Amino acid sequence: MWDYTDKVMDHFRHPRNVGAIEHPDGKATVGSLACGDALTFMFRLGPDGRIAEAKFQTFGCASAVASSSALTEMVIGKTLEEAEKITNKDIADYLGGLPDQKMHCSVMGREALDAAIHNYRTGEENVVQVNDEIVCTCFGVSRAEIERVTRENHLHSVEEVTNYCKAGGGCGMCRDRIQEIVDEVNHAQAAAPATAADKPAKKMTTLQKIKLIEQTLEEQVRPVLRKDGGDVELVDVEGDTVRIAFRGMCAGCRSAAITRDNLIANALHEFVDPAIQVVME
Repeated sequence: MWDYTDKVMDHFRHPRNVGAIEHPDGKATVGSLACGDALTFMFRLGPDGRIAEAKFQTFGCASAVASSSALTEMVIGKTLEEAEKITNKDIADYLGGLPDQKMHCSVMGREALDAAIHNYRTGEENVVQVNDEIVCTCFGVSRAEIERVTRENHLHSVEEVTNYCKAGGGCGMCRDRIQEIVDEVNHAQAAAPATAADKPAKKMTTLQKIKLIEQTLEEQVRPVLRKDGGDVELVDVEGDTVRIAFRGMCAGCRSAAITRDNLIANALHEFVDPAIQVVME
């Protein structure tokens, strides 16, 4: 018998948010009934652009049900940008841990979340690129997925990879290739120079920040808004608070908050400063 935590058993016996959402904003199904685990995850956004409702339907073991249930609790109230930062380790930690052999259930939850957000943004149902190398044909696991679980969970062996995404757990023909990929990821991480996040940020003057904000709005935001006859104006910058006002067709739009969070805030976080808060006038 697996050594499950009390929280895992609680979410298994009393799963939260089971079911379906009529006309969800994002929806995805990952896994396979033939492989023993499958999960359908969906969400609906509220007027403020945050996830107001999340539901799931799953076929699998206690860990699969608990991971799916926990995921719905974790994402409700978050923006899509906040939700997509959730890792499989976060899901496992939320449950107080999972047995090593069941970590793939937390990975399935994270995959479903990523795929549902991708579905919302693009309308596409498949997040696997056509040029992805499928390493494990038994379970359909790509090189990109093996690289991701290795990097995020600091894995070093084929057995660990199998625990996290099932790759290598079938015929075994791919095990040498999996180990090559794991070694490549670990070598690259060891040789990589410090990232921007590891280095102290270079402080910008207020004038430099305003100019960079204006440049980002002009290059990344306005072209998107103008396609629908809208625009945005920079009203003020107070520390990390950026005040904006929508113009044209965007003024008074019911989706303004979603546009603020999913387009403007996301662009400013990427190109200016992750600490920026965007406020509408």
